[in-house]
Amino acid sequence: MYNLMWGILFVLVNFSLYLLCYRLFGKKGLYAWIGVATVIANIQVTKTIDIFGIVLTLGNTMYVSLYMTSDLINEKYGRKEAQKAVWFGFFTLLMTTLLMQMALFFTPDESDLAQESLQNIFGLMPRLALGSLAAYFVSQFLDVRLYAWLRKLFGKRNQFWIRNNGSTMISSLVDTLIFCTIAFAGRYELSVWIEIFLTTYLIKFVLTAVGTPFLYIARDFKFKDEDETERAA
Repeated sequence: MYNLMWGILFVLVNFSLYLLCYRLFGKKGLYAWIGVATVIANIQVTKTIDIFGIVLTLGNTMYVSLYMTSDLINEKYGRKEAQKAVWFGFFTLLMTTLLMQMALFFTPDESDLAQESLQNIFGLMPRLALGSLAAYFVSQFLDVRLYAWLRKLFGKRNQFWIRNNGSTMISSLVDTLIFCTIAFAGRYELSVWIEIFLTTYLIKFVLTAVGTPFLYIARDFKFKDEDETERAA
């Protein structure tokens, strides 16, 4: 019960900080969020928790916020800006993975206290890193395309939730399938693999629905500098 209640607070704080980042810094804040979220999500995923007998990995909340961000950019600034943001996130994840793997190869001093902890967090097998990078790359670009396609079918302002939830839930399914296949296929029995896949996707499904009201709030934010840029154009 403790993990459930703390988890609810954790989700609310995550999404509230997402709103605050956008409110304070505008479009630049969304890019900053993508950069930070890609790194944090891949650190948090190394920790597992238990909720009602179901073992889950952290990182899903931050990862869902990445879809929220690309959808919001797509909604307010267009498809090209959303694709640019995805490339930014992919570069951030690739850069972090490369630099931290290189950092681990330094021989630590006898007084060092960090090597073991860094090894536990960042010393993931190349297979896990590959799974994360591949899943992010494919699913995020898929999300941008799906959102643009759904916008043609459900373009009304009050149909924003259809565009957001539809694109994110499909993209999350692809993301989970790619990551679980690359990272865990062959390491676990099929029944265990299916359980990991289903529980991970279920959490992302629920978090996508929870994040929708926050997206509606964010969509209505107005920024003076952006309005002036639009008028000048």
